[in-house]
Amino acid sequence: MRPNKARLTGVLALALAAGVTFGLPALTAAGQPEAKKETTRGSRKDKKKEKEVKPVELTTGQVAEVQKLLNERKLTPDDLFAAAKTYMPSGRHDDYLLFASGGHSGQVFVIGVPSMRLLRSIAVFTPEPWQGYGYGIGDEILKQGDFGDKPLKWGDTHHPGLSETAGDYDGRFLFIGDKANARLAVIDLQDFETKQIVRNPLIISDHGCAFVTPDTDYVFEGGQYATPLGLGYAEMKDYKEQFRGMVTAWKFDKDKGRIDQAQSFGLELPPYWQDLFDSGKLLSDGFVFGNSINTELSTGKVDEKAANFEASTTTRDMDYLHIIDWKKAEQVFKAGKAKKIKDFAVITLDTAIAEGILHFAPEPKSPHGVDVTPDGRYIVVAGKLDPHVTVYSIDRIKKAIAEKKYSSTDPYGVPILDFDAVKEAQVELGLGPLHTQFDDKGFAYTSLFLDSAVARWSLGGSAAPKTGEKPWSLLSKTPVQYNVGHIVAAEGDTVSPDGHYLIAMNKWSVDRFFPTGPLLPQNFQLVDIDVKGDQPMPVLYDSPIGVGEPHYAQMIKADKLKPFEVYPEIGWNPHTGAIDPKAPKAGEEKIVRDGKNVEIFTTVVRSHFTPEHVELEQGDHVVWHFTNVETSQDATHGFCIGGYDINLSLEPGEYGRIEFTVDKPGTFPFYCTEFCSALHLEMAGYMRVKPTDSISQK
Repeated sequence: MRPNKARLTGVLALALAAGVTFGLPALTAAGQPEAKKETTRGSRKDKKKEKEVKPVELTTGQVAEVQKLLNERKLTPDDLFAAAKTYMPSGRHDDYLLFASGGHSGQVFVIGVPSMRLLRSIAVFTPEPWQGYGYGIGDEILKQGDFGDKPLKWGDTHHPGLSETAGDYDGRFLFIGDKANARLAVIDLQDFETKQIVRNPLIISDHGCAFVTPDTDYVFEGGQYATPLGLGYAEMKDYKEQFRGMVTAWKFDKDKGRIDQAQSFGLELPPYWQDLFDSGKLLSDGFVFGNSINTELSTGKVDEKAANFEASTTTRDMDYLHIIDWKKAEQVFKAGKAKKIKDFAVITLDTAIAEGILHFAPEPKSPHGVDVTPDGRYIVVAGKLDPHVTVYSIDRIKKAIAEKKYSSTDPYGVPILDFDAVKEAQVELGLGPLHTQFDDKGFAYTSLFLDSAVARWSLGGSAAPKTGEKPWSLLSKTPVQYNVGHIVAAEGDTVSPDGHYLIAMNKWSVDRFFPTGPLLPQNFQLVDIDVKGDQPMPVLYDSPIGVGEPHYAQMIKADKLKPFEVYPEIGWNPHTGAIDPKAPKAGEEKIVRDGKNVEIFTTVVRSHFTPEHVELEQGDHVVWHFTNVETSQDATHGFCIGGYDINLSLEPGEYGRIEFTVDKPGTFPFYCTEFCSALHLEMAGYMRVKPTDSISQK
């Protein structure tokens, strides 16, 4: 139950009276938060001016009231402080935005931090009814991701990646991968809409996607389950010869805001199951690092004598950390040394070895996380079946490559660097380590799946003086509920992490929320990491995520984002980023018939459509254009036609287009689906479709 505004005034006052500092904005004399200065895109003036504030003075009666509430609700002082740290009064914006993968929903969720309020679901790989995505609007974007002529209307989003400049989030774009169908999407953060989907022609599924280079030159997509490249067929007995792994470097054109497929390329890998990837930064810029599992080359239970994948992919103590020199790979690609598979450029495994692009290093055991420290000096790997994180040094890696300190080669001829030559440290953390994030004070945080905890430990090297702790040491473990997978800290995988908050993305919730049947939500838990290194980190908030299994998230400062409040000009096409030449204009609405082809030009404004009546004939092919001519913020309108599976959302200034064939005769009301004014219900019209027999009789 969320405390109400009056309660929280007392909560904050009591906390301040107790001498506790939360890093919250100053309060007014009435106990309300100071109005925050906000700016909008371009040259718009500040909406609110800062006001002078006075310290809160708590009366004896207010203290008594708060104490009464604590006792009535059976709350502890820790509960009180957690509420004060997360509560956002009406009208106050969160300090950070969390972009979380939507898992089975195929979308991306936007969540405020520290309030943990769900602000928006971004439609990506799956039709989304509120915005009409896939129901008339955005159909052409969804079609980009189809599997040939087979529509793909479901996706499994896993790893969002924010665009970066010099290794820091720049707030311009968001990328997200679809594990199920090996797709990558581009989302423009000016309007939080998907602009492009590309489907990998070489593989059928991926996992390590999307991971961007420090200046967003490339977005890396790592495959998961080895297959014949180009989606061919092969017998399992030919696994070692015919199956291959893959990592793809998608070239991103920052000016156009789109993936340039012609300048993208793939890198053939041995048929291990590549897992997650992370791009190097600063000292390790130019490299990309990836995990692998199933270096056993298991084919699973193909017959009664064979072991299943669960057992047969976990027999080795070491798998392989993939060390890829992507800048060298780019040079090889540009030199024309790649071959084409399904019209897509691929650097073959033999070429990658010969050109020194690919090296391996041993990594324990069945790893699932690979994360580069903020200074780019270290690569942290967590093995699911090893209680340690293993820390590799980029200096050691470069030296070992230069001096060819190999322990051996793999069955495909890839050189394996000597483990002791590249290892910097190992830190024992607990059971089931997975993923690591970083803060601004030299600490690292690793999720422990089996322990259901987040471990905090100290980095070495240049970060050691910040911590005041012994380098490479476990400092504390915070229990979370339950079975945590990924974690995310505020800007925690950039060159300049913020600290303050960490979110544990837990796979189970069990007893945390009211059971809504056997299917339970995931649980995001907000953790306070501003406490001292060896102190327990308090869990501040539980947030149920009941729309799929989110996997990973990235958290950005809210003030880095500069979204449109309304579209820049009336008639703006979000998918082209310009005024659409077909956008209807006020006073120029019309219906144009050319045989069985009909074009309709409609303007939308509170509280009517123009035209309100559309007469069609059964079998007509209709292209219907819309412009929302509003210029006020949040003046959104909708349009739907019952029986035709059509709905669209039109934000202020937006142009939209739908195309369909009127195959069902009858009288069909259309109406605005967004409550837009007092006369919202009157914002309607009729589409009348004459039946074929009526037309022939006439």
